[in-house]
Amino acid sequence: MFYESRLVTIKGLELQEIKSKGTVVQNSVGLGNLVHTGNQNSSPEETEVIRQAVADILGSATSWVDRLGEEKPVGLEDILIIAPYNAQVFDLKDRLPGARIGTVDKFQGQEAPIVIYSMTTSTSVDAPRGMNFLYSLNRMNVATSRAKCLSILACSPALFEPECKTPEQMKMANAFCRYRELATRTHEKYR
Repeated sequence: MFYESRLVTIKGLELQEIKSKGTVVQNSVGLGNLVHTGNQNSSPEETEVIRQAVADILGSATSWVDRLGEEKPVGLEDILIIAPYNAQVFDLKDRLPGARIGTVDKFQGQEAPIVIYSMTTSTSVDAPRGMNFLYSLNRMNVATSRAKCLSILACSPALFEPECKTPEQMKMANAFCRYRELATRTHEKYR
């Protein structure tokens, strides 16, 4: 599934917006159901949907209004694509040459008008480094807060039903599910 969140937290950010004639960002519609199974540290399904989403963003007269109210066209350099695992990063780089793609650690301190976060793993049980790594509050915060205006989450819907074994895991899962509650579900064009 894809969910998007429009961020407004710092003075001047209320002026920022993404404008597009494409289905990804116009009127909060765009990407859709990403059901997949058995994926651990790479997801061909998410890679393909993200490739299509980027093509839609770039091919649909998408622009970004910055905090000064200046409107600029969105280019590939204005999109960050983040994944928790290097294998997914490599797969994304193969499908989107020239794009800004990396792990959460690579983009700490950097920003872009649009961020796409690929969760990659099919279920919490499939997560190679465990649930504590995949659902880390810090990692989720860093990944989504890189967006100046629009944060898009790409993930399997099964990630919203994790098998928690500790109160700490419940806290992380709750924050992850809260993101979904506050976000707008996007259109299912890219199934």
